[in-house]
Amino acid sequence: MNILITGGTGLVGRYLIKILKEKKHTVRLLTRKKTPNPENFHWNIAEDYIDEAAFENLDAIIHLAGANISKPWTGSYRKELYESRVRSAALLKKYCLEKNVHLQSFISSSGINYYGTVTSDQILTEKSPILKHDFLSQLCVAWESAAEDFEDIARRVVCVRTAMVLAKDGGAFPLLKKTTDYHVASALGTGKQWMNWIHAEDLARMYVYALENVSVEGKINAVADDVVTNKVFMKSLAKTSGKTFLPVKIPAFIMKMALGEMSGIILEGTRASNDKIKTLGFRFKYTKLSEALQELVH
Repeated sequence: MNILITGGTGLVGRYLIKILKEKKHTVRLLTRKKTPNPENFHWNIAEDYIDEAAFENLDAIIHLAGANISKPWTGSYRKELYESRVRSAALLKKYCLEKNVHLQSFISSSGINYYGTVTSDQILTEKSPILKHDFLSQLCVAWESAAEDFEDIARRVVCVRTAMVLAKDGGAFPLLKKTTDYHVASALGTGKQWMNWIHAEDLARMYVYALENVSVEGKINAVADDVVTNKVFMKSLAKTSGKTFLPVKIPAFIMKMALGEMSGIILEGTRASNDKIKTLGFRFKYTKLSEALQELVH
């Protein structure tokens, strides 16, 4: 298939493109900088511009673009978080309509924070209601709504509600590992908050599975089987790294002082179910946290 990818230079995109090419799909990337690479097509969201050639004989779009949520959420940056996800999707739709493009699938990233940044023992499925209507939840709702707007020109729309992505070369993992490297691994806040996670390779494989299997549709929780508490996660990371785990918790107020509202991502967390994607036939490579950490640390 001819597949157009936004955000392809990011962490997940790099894994995804490698797999797609191995499976002989033709990959086109939207890039903010003009390059001589024939796979790359220029776009500028602020100027509502995309190189029209990217849409010729197009079969699917995988929309990964989105500004990093780990930067301080100032008023201007909140706008960027929305526009990089929602306005960019609307721009893709505009060009599809102008070029009379009918897609086999539109697959969009979303976040497991759709359900709200809150600690709860409830196990959430794709049909579960939102528990807390906070900033990240509202962002995910708008993100998914922008994806659903493709339903009139795509046979399928898939929204991948992504948990914390574990990878050696980006995302949260290198920062978490750095704490163990200095022998200061400890629980954050209460340590009882749940940590949904997924290995970057499994996430990329899930996107490919959604692309190639027409049975995959709607919302999908992208989270591994072994959802653990923050305390268990940090203890496991310390053990795998051969480092010491300190039983002393880092107080929540310190995280709030350092990160502001964004600290909720670390201090709160509920459990999400991956039953839907497994029922549809997807098989995880990394089902246990210990397996993922062994691959990442060594």
